[in-house]
Amino acid sequence: MSEEELELEELRKRKLLALQQKIAEEQRQVQVQQQVEIQKQALLRKILSPEARQRLSNLKMVKPEFTEQLELQLIQLAQQRKLPIPLTDEQLKQILIQVQSQKRETKIRRI
Repeated sequence: MSEEELELEELRKRKLLALQQKIAEEQRQVQVQQQVEIQKQALLRKILSPEARQRLSNLKMVKPEFTEQLELQLIQLAQQRKLPIPLTDEQLKQILIQVQSQKRETKIRRI
């Protein structure tokens, strides 16, 4: 092989190695995200009654970002012992009503 072919082969090997490392890192990130999701769901099973979990999963289909934030807030409040455990469906409804009313209060008026 000529010197140019050797350089080209070396370059290909480096690019392949970099690509393999990138794929491995992405796989690790996916695994970490899956672990976090599994832990979050386990905590929510402890915190929420079955009916409240069902309501939250229904809400997740309609408003996934909102529900994600709500789940994290519920977990934090439960860890701080500021929520009754298990949280019933009625209690979850009240929390949702409070959150929605807070959002609706923000109004911009032109003068």
